[in-house]
Amino acid sequence: MANVIITGSSRGIGFEMAQLFANEGHSVLALSRNEEPIQSLENKNITGFSFDLSRASDFVKVEEFIKKEWQKVDVLINNAGALLNKPFAETSLDEFKKVYDVNVFGVAAMIKLVVPYMSKKGHVITVSSMGGVQGSMKFPGLSAYSSSKGAVITLTELLAEEYKETGPSFNVLALGAVQTEMLEEAFPGYKAPVTALEMATYIKEFALTGHTLFNGKLLQVSNSTP
Repeated sequence: MANVIITGSSRGIGFEMAQLFANEGHSVLALSRNEEPIQSLENKNITGFSFDLSRASDFVKVEEFIKKEWQKVDVLINNAGALLNKPFAETSLDEFKKVYDVNVFGVAAMIKLVVPYMSKKGHVITVSSMGGVQGSMKFPGLSAYSSSKGAVITLTELLAEEYKETGPSFNVLALGAVQTEMLEEAFPGYKAPVTALEMATYIKEFALTGHTLFNGKLLQVSNSTP
């Protein structure tokens, strides 16, 4: 059984993934700013506490947990994301930075923390967006969000190269439209053809098996645009 860390676990895909892994018997550390949804599950395989990717002191809690409870991590899923839907001209630099604090710098900090506890067979997955893929359809109002999602695609490719001798493997999934609260915030009224549970099921399977065939790869997991 695997030790799995999932960020952004209070709702949507992250919430569903935590349950899927736990129900299979895996040990899950489910992190999000709002810990109540995870704690309300009362699943013995899931540990959850409040965690903010943009707060340096919160990373200390994660490392203490790993050292005390697990000693090793098998899977890290960087699923948390900050969305800003606002015209570029009206977006302050501070607002732009806040999106990057979560979607880029927070991801980098989490990887930096967890990788020393991972083996060559470990797997780091970062959840990106089709909006971050070069050449894909773009939408006004998502300049901070989509550009940050492009940054972690390149970061994944670089880390796979840096760690190719020692592991773990790094892959990034660019998701298309999935029916989540975040999609509703970005595209009000749009109905996606994929549910959060369907996408969570795919990511869970890929997290456990995908590193045997992929490393440093961007997979476009999308059947619709947006």
